[in-house]
Amino acid sequence: MTAKRTFDVVGGLALLVALCPFLAAVALSVALGGATPGRGVLRRRTVAGLGGRPFTMLTFRTKSPLAALPLLLHVVGGRMSLVGPCPLTPGHRECAGEGRRRLSVRPGLTGPWQISGRSDLPWEERELLDLHYVDHHWLGMDLAILARTLPAVRRRRAARFA
Repeated sequence: MTAKRTFDVVGGLALLVALCPFLAAVALSVALGGATPGRGVLRRRTVAGLGGRPFTMLTFRTKSPLAALPLLLHVVGGRMSLVGPCPLTPGHRECAGEGRRRLSVRPGLTGPWQISGRSDLPWEERELLDLHYVDHHWLGMDLAILARTLPAVRRRRAARFA
């Protein structure tokens, strides 16, 4: 097991244990207040994993940043990493040609795209950030991205409510 994978498993498990009450609260909140009958509290989306292997990514049916909490299960299970390229559908144009390099690492819960503006970025810039990460990632870079993720999410949420 590599240092990155060890960090993912230990960090993912620690976050799951620490955030377990939030997981339960968000699931209950979605079930009671927002889930469409018959659709459940989880949203399923097929994405390309390591080597392009597809898997079903689970998120809560909410627009809050807490929607991503179930992704920790994928991190611990080895389908995702705490830090990596943005998860994309297997047929997405960024998973072909030059962009196929992104499939040489696990998609991430967060990454350079998350701390650099996420949906505000043009596709081309997000693709460049992901490919730069794939070519140059190391554990120190992952730690720096993780340290900047929560402040980036808070800034975007504050801007939306301002």
